[in-house]
Amino acid sequence: MRRTLTPRPASESPRPLLLLALALSLVPGLAAQTTASRDMTLVAGRGELLHFDRDVQKVAVAEPKIADAVVVSPQEVMINAKGPGKTTVVIWEVGSVPIRYQISVVNDTSEHESLRKEIRDSVQNPAIEVTGSGDTLVLTGTVKDADESKRAAAIASTRAKQVVNLLKTPPAPDPRQILLEVKFASIDRAALSEIGFNLFSTNPKGVGSLSTQQFQQPRFSQFQFQEGEVRNNTVNFADLLNLFIFRPDLNIGSTIRLMQGRNLLQILAEPNLITIEGKEASFLAGGEFPFPTLTSTSTGGAVSPVVTVQFKKFGVQIAFTPNITPSGAIHLKVAPEVSSLDFSNAVTLQGFLIPALISRRADTEVILKDGESFAIAGLIDNRVVSVLNKLKYLGDIPVLGNLFRSRSQRKSTDELLVVVTPRFVRPIPADEKLKLPEQPEQFLPSVVDEKARKGGKKQDQKKESKKAEFVGPRGHQEPK
Repeated sequence: MRRTLTPRPASESPRPLLLLALALSLVPGLAAQTTASRDMTLVAGRGELLHFDRDVQKVAVAEPKIADAVVVSPQEVMINAKGPGKTTVVIWEVGSVPIRYQISVVNDTSEHESLRKEIRDSVQNPAIEVTGSGDTLVLTGTVKDADESKRAAAIASTRAKQVVNLLKTPPAPDPRQILLEVKFASIDRAALSEIGFNLFSTNPKGVGSLSTQQFQQPRFSQFQFQEGEVRNNTVNFADLLNLFIFRPDLNIGSTIRLMQGRNLLQILAEPNLITIEGKEASFLAGGEFPFPTLTSTSTGGAVSPVVTVQFKKFGVQIAFTPNITPSGAIHLKVAPEVSSLDFSNAVTLQGFLIPALISRRADTEVILKDGESFAIAGLIDNRVVSVLNKLKYLGDIPVLGNLFRSRSQRKSTDELLVVVTPRFVRPIPADEKLKLPEQPEQFLPSVVDEKARKGGKKQDQKKESKKAEFVGPRGHQEPK
């Protein structure tokens, strides 16, 4: 067997393949040098100056909105952070491989840190976090109550235009119930003195009467004249006042009012009201009277008056609103009032008699602890009413002029005393039954008593049936 060896051409030499293999083996090293990167974190609005040993040939920035690079000298580059985000900066030095920087830009939180410290110092709560950007701040965390949440939001509003309050508060406890014990005492003292005269004459030669018209005077019946004399001189008395004098021989008499009286009136009311903190409670022991008011309405282009009726309250009334202070005391706003109708100063309007109101009112705020009391006193009303009637000229005569005068004088002193005592109360547990007040004497037997009585009768009948009895014939007993 014979073999022939033919040499390869130069183009088919294996040298190029070796060079390609060598180049491929060097590529990973080159890639590792060009892709080497350095991490850098900057705060928005700030920068970092980079120093190099060789001159900088060129600079490339991936996203100029996040960071920017400025060549300030042949061997110095300034990196400026503009906005939050991430970008890449590549810098080429003369005779060296490129250097890659991974830039991370974050917002400036120094303002938030100072605000967080200020809020924590103010509300004494380290669990409050402050985040946000621009003109918006977000508060997160947990606070004790709604007051702390409002206080933190108020502090944050000084640093930003918009504050998002996401602070959590624990559920508020049930409001406490407060019992208000009120005692009203109104003492009315009145002194009355009256004096007056009514003179009359039934003498046939001079019939007549004299009065100041303050007290009811005697009245004559129809006069009958005969032969120039009065034949019928009968006198009718509707009120003899308290003194009556008559001289039959002179046919002259008089009725005299000479009275003096003293009155003492005491009105007591003891209402007990229960309400929760922050809510108003009121009490009224009295009534409401109609009060007409005149209004106008337009009908067909004309204005016509319309009378509407409203109702106004009078009597003993009180309104109070309790609130609990952080120290546990009761802040009480109370307004007691005592009023009565006054018909002596009434007004008549289109046939309606509208009485006036005599009112004594107090409005105050106090802070008390549980069971403490305060009193409102000194609401005194002093009145003196004096009425004098006299006959003209005759009533001005010294000494004798008193016979032609009538006088009435009334003095009154009314004092109001209010004693208020707040107390904390709790409802009676469900397993405890309330005991109602018992009647001192039952006028109708209950069903239980009726059953017991009937059952007692049956037992008595059974007991009686077991008693010994006479057995045998008796004279009056019929045989069975």
